[in-house]
Amino acid sequence: MNKLFLKKATIYFGIILFIFLADRISKLYILSILEDLGNVNININSYINLILVWNSGIGFGLLSFDQLEMYNLMTILIIFINLLIVYLIIKSKDKSAYFFLIILGGSLGNLFDRIYYSAVPDFIDISYKGYHWFVFNVADIFISLGIICLILAELLNYKKKNEI
Repeated sequence: MNKLFLKKATIYFGIILFIFLADRISKLYILSILEDLGNVNININSYINLILVWNSGIGFGLLSFDQLEMYNLMTILIIFINLLIVYLIIKSKDKSAYFFLIILGGSLGNLFDRIYYSAVPDFIDISYKGYHWFVFNVADIFISLGIICLILAELLNYKKKNEI
């Protein structure tokens, strides 16, 4: 039992670490461009641009606050949500644990930035015919992917339960 727990914990930690490092490396790359050029404005193609936006809110710039008290309150709330996700990972008996791990890895990347920079660097800008999506980062991609997978897994489980 101990070896199985250690193996599972190692895999879980590896997933979280991989996502966290992928996010950190991408953000450090963008910040190095900012340092070298003074701004970040790179057109990858007609749909994707790299620009730097400092996000003091939660995902995709939502709930941005200028007041330090509200920012700190949101940061504490995010920490509690991360603790809840850890609890859900521990309690999960199926593949949903991996989806929670993906969410946690991304969330820890953004939480690190909130604490270290007092804002999260977002830099991926997707547009189509002048319409822009929210500017986001690699951590946001993983968080969104994990949430989408959780929703799809629940829908499939619901369908299976109702077919019986």
